[in-house]
Amino acid sequence: MKLPVIKHLARENEAQKLEHTIEVLESYSEHRSIKDEEMDVIGELISNLCGAVEVKHSIDGGTPEKDACNNFMQKVVGSIDR
Repeated sequence: MKLPVIKHLARENEAQKLEHTIEVLESYSEHRSIKDEEMDVIGELISNLCGAVEVKHSIDGGTPEKDACNNFMQKVVGSIDR
């Protein structure tokens, strides 16, 4: 996950558009001809998009962008520590 990418995606796109993109990438990843290297890239893209959706929802709910990003990253780091 790359926070600058997540911030950019959250700023520049509506949540619905991000969610549709995730759906397309998930569908694409299910095709049998996808190679492991491609799957790694798709996984990184989906991770960043999911992060952007969460940050976008938080911002739309009234949380300042900086706080929304910090809260998201704390959540990610907290889940890794478990």
